[in-house]
Amino acid sequence: QVQVVESGGGLVQAGGSLRLSCTASGNIFSINPMYWYRQAPGKQREFVATITSGGTTNYADSVKGRFTISRDNAKNTVYLQLNSLKPEDTAVYYCNADIVPRATPYRVLKVWGQGTLVTVSS
Repeated sequence: QVQVVESGGGLVQAGGSLRLSCTASGNIFSINPMYWYRQAPGKQREFVATITSGGTTNYADSVKGRFTISRDNAKNTVYLQLNSLKPEDTAVYYCNADIVPRATPYRVLKVWGQGTLVTVSS
């Protein structure tokens, strides 16, 4: 059984910063891209950022220049640094990872976390 767990959400004023973390655990052979998504109240879940195991990153236009994704492969952890936060960044932030389990190394599982709430006050 593999899982990912997010942490680091909270309440912050506009212009402030937060750092989200997401750690994958279980009997893992490898982890390919790791992602951050978010879902604001009443809206669909949207892509925020992704990072490959080699460190290649990609961002949604709405967060470029403000958010930074990074990764510690030794710890199976991905981070999302949120700077210059705006009220419209308020959302539940979800981690997603493409995980290859040791038990079934021919399969790639897309594993979602439970989400962590980020609230930005104006």
